[in-house]
Amino acid sequence: MAATAGGLAGGGLAMPAALRAQTSWPDRPIRLIVPWPPGGSTDTVARIFQPRLQEILGKPVVIENRGGASGAIGAGEAARAEPDGYTWVLVYDTQATNESVMRLPFRTMEAFTPVSLVGTGPLALVAHQTTPYRTYKDIVEAAKKAPETLNFATSGVGGLAHVATTLLQQEGGYKLVHVPYRGGGPATQDAVAGHVPLFMSNVVVIKQHIRAGTLRPVGVTTRTESRHVEGVKSFAQQGVGDFEAPTWWALLGRAGTPQPIVDKMYDALVKALADPAVRQKIEEQGADVTASTPDVCGRFLQAEITKWGKVIRDNNIQADS
Repeated sequence: MAATAGGLAGGGLAMPAALRAQTSWPDRPIRLIVPWPPGGSTDTVARIFQPRLQEILGKPVVIENRGGASGAIGAGEAARAEPDGYTWVLVYDTQATNESVMRLPFRTMEAFTPVSLVGTGPLALVAHQTTPYRTYKDIVEAAKKAPETLNFATSGVGGLAHVATTLLQQEGGYKLVHVPYRGGGPATQDAVAGHVPLFMSNVVVIKQHIRAGTLRPVGVTTRTESRHVEGVKSFAQQGVGDFEAPTWWALLGRAGTPQPIVDKMYDALVKALADPAVRQKIEEQGADVTASTPDVCGRFLQAEITKWGKVIRDNNIQADS
C-alpha cells in the first residue's frame, strides 16, 4: 500500500508540473516564423496582426523571417522546433505544393498541428503598363504565336502562382516561360520595374501598383470577380472551365503541442483578427480574413495538397524547373 501511495505521490508531482506549464503559457516571448523575406505578402499579413496578438497574449511575439526554397526552409525550422508552444509558423499556399515539388524531411500534416486559416484572396495575372497586353486573350494569342518566349514571374518554383499558371497554360494550350524569384517582394520589384512582362501574384503585394496603373490586371483566380480587383473577370468567367486557385495564409504549430496551448493560441488569434483595425488593414491589402477553426484549417490543407499535387505530377514540376 505504501509503495502504491508513493507511486501516486510521484505521479501527482509530475502531473501538476505539466499542467502548470500549460496553464502559465505563455511565460516568455513567442517566435512567429515567417518563411519568406520581408516585403512579401506573408510578412505583410503577419506584421498586421502581430501587435494585437502579443497584446492579447501578454508576451512579445517576435517575427523571424526565414526565407528560401519557396517557404520550405522556414517551415523546416518550425518542424524541428520543440512542441512547447513557443514556435509557430505562418505559412503561405506553397506549404501545400512544396512536398510534391521537393524532397522535404517532413510532411505538413504530420509535422504540424493546424491552428487557423488566417485569410484567403485572389491571385491576379498582371502585365506591366508598357506591354501591349490589355486582356488575358491578348496574352494567350501572343503566346500561341511565339511559344515559350513570353516570360512570367512568380514568388518561387512550385508555389500556387506557378502551379496555377501552369494549369492555365495546360487548359489554354499555350506556353510561357517561368521566371521564379525568392519571394513576393523581389518579384514585385522586378515586375514594377518592367524587367518581366507578366507577373502572377497574390493581390496583397501588388494592389498598390494596380491602383497606380503600373501593373495591369487581366484575370483573377477566384471563381468569380473579386472585390479586391474591381472590374477584372476571373479566368473561369473568361472561358477557363471551373478554374479556381485562391491564395491563402495559415498559422500552424508544431505537432505534439499540448492541445490547451493550441486552443489558447487559436482563441488569441481569432480575437486579434476580429479587431476592426486589424481586419481593415488586411482587407485593404487585398485579402479576406477567414479565422477558421483548426479542424477546418486541417481539412483545407489536406484538400490543397491533394488537388495541386496532381497538377504538379501531371506537369512534372520540380524544384529546379
